[in-house]
Amino acid sequence: MGRQIGEEARGEVRGFCEVALERVNKTVPISRERAMKIAAESIPFAEAYRPDLLEELRGTAEAADVTLENLMLLQVRNQLHPDADAGCTSLSIAAESSADGHAIVAQNWDNDPVLDEFTIMLTRRPTARPALLTATQAGLISYLGCSETGIGACVNTLPAPARDIGVPHYFTLREVYEATSLDEAVNAVRRAHRAIPANIMMATPQGPADLEVTIDDVHVLRDEARGYVAHTNHCVHPDLLCHNGEFPELIESHPRISRLETLLGDRSDSFTVNDVQRMLSDHDNHPRSICRHENDHPEHGFWTTVFSLVIQPTAGRMYVTRGTPCDHPFELYSLNK
Repeated sequence: MGRQIGEEARGEVRGFCEVALERVNKTVPISRERAMKIAAESIPFAEAYRPDLLEELRGTAEAADVTLENLMLLQVRNQLHPDADAGCTSLSIAAESSADGHAIVAQNWDNDPVLDEFTIMLTRRPTARPALLTATQAGLISYLGCSETGIGACVNTLPAPARDIGVPHYFTLREVYEATSLDEAVNAVRRAHRAIPANIMMATPQGPADLEVTIDDVHVLRDEARGYVAHTNHCVHPDLLCHNGEFPELIESHPRISRLETLLGDRSDSFTVNDVQRMLSDHDNHPRSICRHENDHPEHGFWTTVFSLVIQPTAGRMYVTRGTPCDHPFELYSLNK
């Protein structure tokens, strides 16, 4: 399967490998020597966690004619700077609160627009494991999407303490998609020696859940009374609020969650896919809005909403834009073809 991916997406994999470190250096300077050392030292952690996934990466590297270390650099690039993954807005809505009875998990992926060129929709059908559909940069072992277990996941950067070396969070995400319950998903993350914090917004068989993941623990946020959970890029769990004062706010995280909570709370009836798409297209506080556009921020002003996605895991459906959702159509992808 790794070789198939490397053959079919050779150009995107090679292109992503060529620009990955250059784009990281737009927000944090790091030498290639240091970056490759972190990538190489993370390989044993990834192999101990899931040797089969490292084998898949080896196949992709061989077929795309890149080194395993260069491919691993893609997996660890957010370990080079914990804020370098994505400043995103995400939400999860219970099946009972959805107009068609299918749970929804959705996100705007706000990041470097150069990465659009290497972003693909990828369906994996591994032997004896659940199939999964992801929106991902070519060469990553996993990213945003859903699996046939009914799990859907989106990911936000979570500013909190980090370390250089550990299991890349794309590996833990891959095992999350193999889970059949929220508890199994939490355990998939918890058992990894993690290098960076992350926020994982999920639709699960037990309902909406948000995982604020630190290097020490996994904190679960749920709100069964409201029927939805929302998150941007700061800590919400009471045990983690201390970190909000330690780290600078990432691309107007507090205003975005405030706006999203308003949009969610304004509805008194069930949510449709179109409702969620409109929320992700919202321009309150434009250009630093939920639908994010280029602005004058000195560090992340060049970040925009590279793609937007609305996922219905139990239906195996993903609605995805290529570009900002305010002016690009949502296209339908299906896991069940």
